[in-house]
This record gives sequence, structure tokens and C-alpha cells, in this order.
Amino acid sequence: MENYRKINLGCGKKIRKGYLNLDFVKAEGVDVVHDLNQYPWPFQDDTFDEIYASHLLEHILDFRKAMEETRRICKNKAKVTIRAPHFSCGVSFRDPTHQRFFSYFTFDYFAKMEYGLPKFKIIKKKLNFTREAFPFLNRFVNPVLNFNPAIYERFFCWIFPCAEILFTLEVEK
Repeated sequence: MENYRKINLGCGKKIRKGYLNLDFVKAEGVDVVHDLNQYPWPFQDDTFDEIYASHLLEHILDFRKAMEETRRICKNKAKVTIRAPHFSCGVSFRDPTHQRFFSYFTFDYFAKMEYGLPKFKIIKKKLNFTREAFPFLNRFVNPVLNFNPAIYERFFCWIFPCAEILFTLEVEK
């Protein structure tokens, strides 16, 4: 295996150049075949400088354990980019393999180390109105959604749902 410093977890068909691409199904471009619900993950401690996980964590059975493994395989100060469905996105409910949905505030618990969760620093979080259909709308709608996410999620998300949330975390060891 080449000396990769970045990994694309749950890559599916979206292979990223310069990344070690991991998925549970062997397909073209997949470098490592592994079910991320099986622990430990097949990497040594402090292996990666960057993790990219797009629409993966909602499929994981033990979210807490997956975040512990993420922290374990990352070096200190590693960047972790996560894209996940927002809980208001009705399309997300169609997929019977989804185990959970995410709020703008989901990773706040990891930043505070509440409930013994592994520690991460939140660098950025952003609500994203649409993923693939009409992406030009994000330019206009995203600033409104992100103006006050607490008010949006409390009062308006069921009227005007968004597709996903983007998180950028930093590993703290």
C-alpha cells in the first residue's frame, strides 16, 4: 500500500485522487475494502493527516466507536471533514440503511468532551440547502440558514428543510 496521508472513508464511487479510498465493496478505485462497523479499523494509530467522510456516518451502527476510531487513526491536529444529512431532509428517510441524522450542534458534544466522547475541535460547520439538485440555490439560501442555526433548527427547518451539514473538525490529542 502506498504511503497515503489522507483517507476517503466510505468512498463508494466517489474516488478522491491523492487519498486512500476505503469502502466496504470492492469497486474500481477502492484501495481498501473494509466494513467500518467492524473494529478496530485496519490502520495503525496516528496514521492520517486528513479524513474525508461524505455521507458515511449516518450508516455507522456505533457512532461513538466510529469517532473513537477516527481519532485513533488520525495524527494530532489532523483535519476531519464530514458531510452528513440534516435531520430535516426528508430524502434521507428513504434510505433504510441510515441509522441517524445530524444537527448543526451534533459535534458540539465532542468539542466539550461530554459523556466521555473523544475530543475534537470544531473548525467549521455549515448547513447546506441542497446537494445535487439546483446547487446554485446554495449561494442564496445557505447564508439565511446559517445566520442563526439554532433558530433555524428550532422553528423553520421543517418548513424549509436543508439537505446536509458540513463539518470540519480537528483532532485534539
